[in-house]
Amino acid sequence: PYQLDGVAFLYPREAAVLADEMGLGKTMQAITAVRLLLHSGEIGSVLLICPKPLVSNWQREFSQWAPEIPVMVVEGDQARRRWQWQLNDTPVRIANYELLMRDRELVEAGELDFDLVLLDESQRIKNRSGTTSHVVRAIKRRRSWALTGTPVENSAEDLVGIFEFVAPGHLNADMKPRRIGKLASDYILRRTKDQVLTELPPKLFRDADIDLTAAQRESYRLAEEDGILRLTELGAGATIQHVFELVLRLKQICNFDPFTGESAKLERLEADLEEVAASGKKAIVFSQWVETLTHLAKSLKRFHPLEYHGRIPQSQRERVIERFREDRRSRVILMSYGAGGVGLNLQFCEYVFLFDRWWNPAVEDQAINRAHRIGAAGPVTISRFVALSTIEERIQQVLEQKRELFDTIFSGAEGQRQSGLTHAEIFGLFQLRAPHGPIARAA
Repeated sequence: PYQLDGVAFLYPREAAVLADEMGLGKTMQAITAVRLLLHSGEIGSVLLICPKPLVSNWQREFSQWAPEIPVMVVEGDQARRRWQWQLNDTPVRIANYELLMRDRELVEAGELDFDLVLLDESQRIKNRSGTTSHVVRAIKRRRSWALTGTPVENSAEDLVGIFEFVAPGHLNADMKPRRIGKLASDYILRRTKDQVLTELPPKLFRDADIDLTAAQRESYRLAEEDGILRLTELGAGATIQHVFELVLRLKQICNFDPFTGESAKLERLEADLEEVAASGKKAIVFSQWVETLTHLAKSLKRFHPLEYHGRIPQSQRERVIERFREDRRSRVILMSYGAGGVGLNLQFCEYVFLFDRWWNPAVEDQAINRAHRIGAAGPVTISRFVALSTIEERIQQVLEQKRELFDTIFSGAEGQRQSGLTHAEIFGLFQLRAPHGPIARAA
């Protein structure tokens, strides 16, 4: 019933944001609404814009939920794309964001005109000053719909950015979160799994606190002392890039010691995967670094791991997922947050391991929801690895504040306006002052 409510929400609206939590079927709801509008004659041309890895997924979904609707994927060289853009006999066209940037001259010349423009993963346009946002907003259209499972990732300005496409000028970044939530409520529909899927198996979170090995601890100490000394010497000349370099270096040491290759996290992961394999289950391991994933693949050979990340050619990725689903020997798939965060259905996995933590809990939620979806085989156990007394622990404390902002906007409660990692907070991870004055300690 909640999916019918979603279709009913979209159908009459010229401006709409469907912001259901990942795994609740936003794709099906949008396609069904488009199908009804096309058959009623209220619209005749639709442009769907999505990330490149999701194009084939949308093709499959259209063939399932609206098989009689002709769909064209805009692709190929410039001449072919121009021809595809000019065709008038195909009601639905699919283009990826990157391709649209290459064809921005057509957009800016006013040559693209649609009854409905639908954005998937619409957080791609949250930066109002970015090129992607400018090009997408320049497309002529009568209806503007946006789909996203994470309407707010870092700050209230994320939602403002999406609304500049959906309803330009309706929101502004100077508004307080409660005001933004109130004004957005007529345009946005947000449901969570807990609200609508009482039959969905639960998510079981387990925080795995890890003590670094002696070698890791010494490498970490030396790197931190050296890094902080360098930042202190730079003084006002220290930039956000300098701090990020230190943060990344320390996070990588938390994964593997750079000299000995020791890893307390790997030891814990191996022990947990033994139990997963013994029970006949499958697991996903997420990391932000491809190098970490390839290192893990070598160490976890007995579990027949598969890799899914940016270095795996797009043409091979579906085969990787299919092999992981069908091969009973393969107990674990190693994924990067970037490649595995959206558009995949892995509900046959009952275990998710976050080997290192992403900067944003919304991205982690997307990753987790690859497994915790409709049709999940059973409860999904999520293990979040955090190295104790390290930068990982301090970052986690800062990132927890981000959830407060999201809850504020969608519950109407007052709260902080900005809960992302600001420059001040990043400098504060090392108890340093930001270049433009004193800051409060972040941890």
